[in-house]
Parts: sequence; structure tokens; C-alpha cells
Amino acid sequence: MASAGTPRTAAFFDLDKTIIAKSSVLAFSKPFQAGGLISRRSVLRSAYAQFVFMVGGADHDQVEKMRQFMSQLTAGWDVSTVREIVADTLHNVVDPLVYDEAVRLIEEHRAAGRDVVIVSTSGSEVVEPIGALLGADRVVATRLAVDDGHYTGEIEYYAYAEEKARAIRDLAASEGYDLEQCWAYSDSITDVPMLEAVGHPYAVNPDKELRREATAREWPVLTFSRPVALQSRLHLPPPKPTLAALAVGGAVAVGAAVWVGARRRLISA
Repeated sequence: MASAGTPRTAAFFDLDKTIIAKSSVLAFSKPFQAGGLISRRSVLRSAYAQFVFMVGGADHDQVEKMRQFMSQLTAGWDVSTVREIVADTLHNVVDPLVYDEAVRLIEEHRAAGRDVVIVSTSGSEVVEPIGALLGADRVVATRLAVDDGHYTGEIEYYAYAEEKARAIRDLAASEGYDLEQCWAYSDSITDVPMLEAVGHPYAVNPDKELRREATAREWPVLTFSRPVALQSRLHLPPPKPTLAALAVGGAVAVGAAVWVGARRRLISA
């Protein structure tokens, strides 16, 4: 831990393809289908779309359209139903997807006295429980609006691109982090602002655009390739009831992938 008068430091991690080997689209589409939230056709479309998205990436306009679509998809979903589905699937779905390399880095940063912060565009319902499993000190994530026990289809806070960097700067101001001595990890070109915000940026499993940017800026590039069963890797506390809220974050990702799949087919038609 930092001594009195010494600036604190932190390591900021993106989630999908940085800590987790797959996106929540593939991880949670089948449980959502089993729970009646999405159709089998949507599951198949989301799987294909996620493959395309992970290989080819997406520009700002595409992501904005995904944001609109995912909001519409979750509108009206009953929160208690979503929680029940995720409570039964959280550990089985998430535990095997965590990169061993990411777990080791988190352990190293914590041993060095740095806070660990997960900063993700995924919904807080997915980021917070995973953060708790990994022992993260705090998370920054997208928040969906709820009214009378149902998701409204509105997004209260969208943790994307420059907003991630703004959130990091706000945390630095409130927590006393010296950003020049902080670290950040991400796979996506959209997270360049987040990586620029710290003194030690790392590209992890980068998309083509981020790999090119990292090379130009001489940022280190890491390859994570070993998913590990998290329960065998860490001494985890028993799951808390709040972990059940995970589902909407996965739903947000499902919506994004379904839109990508539909868009790709329209383009190729």
C-alpha cells in the first residue's frame, strides 16, 4: 500500500477479450434462450455476429447502432426473471472463461499495492459480479435504467471510448491515483483514450487497428491464450445474491451481436 503522502496507483482492465476469453454474447445466449428471453434464432445469429465482430471489429457508427439496438432488446425484461436465470449460471458460465494470464497480472498488481479497476462497456450487472470474483477494488461499467422492476430500454450511463478515459481521470482525482504511474489493458481500438490516460498502456489480444496503433506508439502487446477455471485458480468467497443481477450485461452484449449479424446479412444480400 502507498505510504502517507505517496500517490496511489491502479491497474485498469477492460473486460471482454482482455480478462475474459469470450464475450458475454456467447457466454450467456444459451441461458437466456433457456429462460425464454431470446429465441433460438437470435442465439444462432448472435454467435455468428460475435465471430464477425471479434474478427473485424466495429467503428463508432456501428457501435452507436448496437447501443440503440441493445437498449430496445432489453426493454420490458423482468428484472427478477433475469436474476433467477443468471443466479443459476454465473459460475458455470464465467469461471472457465477467465484468462490465466489476466488473473496472474491482477495478482501481481495487487501484490505491488496497486488498486485493480475493471472498466468495461458491458453492463454493470455483468462487470460488478466478475469484478467481485476477481477481487477488483472497483468497476466502471454501463448502467441500464430500471422502472417498476423492469428494464426501460434506456441507458443511464454508457462507458464507451472517451467516457472510459473520463471515468479514469475522475477516479484519479477522487482516489489520488498518479495516472503517470498507472497501468491499463485493452483489446480494442475504441479504448485508445483509456490507454492514453495512463503512463503504462498495454494492448491485449488487440484488434487490427489497435495493434497498428500500439506498434506506432511502441506500446507493449500481450497475447492471452489460456482460459482457466477460476475456482481452481483463486480462493473465492461463496456467491452473493447480488451476483444474480449479471444477466442484463449479457443481454446488452446479445443485443449488440444480434444487430451486427442483421447488419452484415443486409450488406451481403
